[in-house]
Amino acid sequence: MLKAELRNKYRKKRNLLTSSSVSNNSSKIANKVLNVPIWHFFYYHIFLSITQNKEVDTSFILPILQGKDKNIVVSKTQKGRLLEHFLLLDNTPIKNNHLNIPEPVDGVKIKESSLDVVFVPLLAFDSNGHRVGYGQGYYDVFLRKCRPDIIKIGLSFFEAEDVITDITADDVALNYCVTPDMIYSF
Repeated sequence: MLKAELRNKYRKKRNLLTSSSVSNNSSKIANKVLNVPIWHFFYYHIFLSITQNKEVDTSFILPILQGKDKNIVVSKTQKGRLLEHFLLLDNTPIKNNHLNIPEPVDGVKIKESSLDVVFVPLLAFDSNGHRVGYGQGYYDVFLRKCRPDIIKIGLSFFEAEDVITDITADDVALNYCVTPDMIYSF
């Protein structure tokens, strides 16, 4: 299926989710993340969920990272499809941007080369680890700037599609995708 078709399909599927379903399934995903072999690293990049888009609620993963004493990094959007990365501390100010994305106002900057693990937002993914995001390319640009050995983990309420048919060389594949019922490894 084409990316545009998948975006449309999964936006509709997400819109049908209740807030309790989002919460319950986000909790299940967080518990599954504990079984992904990533816990020996130091810097973990995570997206802060856009509530009105019914994204996987990463607030269930944050305490796991904090409890394991990991360095948590979050991003701020910049012009030109770029992201700037900041260490998430107790006093890091968070504010929604013009797209309603929660992001740090400022803080301690972290380079892409320091990151070990990235939790990646997505609308859909396929059995080959390719993902469909919102179509702006922020994460593809960001992930290409990271080290080649960075671990990329998608988070999804839904299971894998067979194949995304219009993958390009600019698309960056995942290493894992975690759903409420499965951990996919690619």
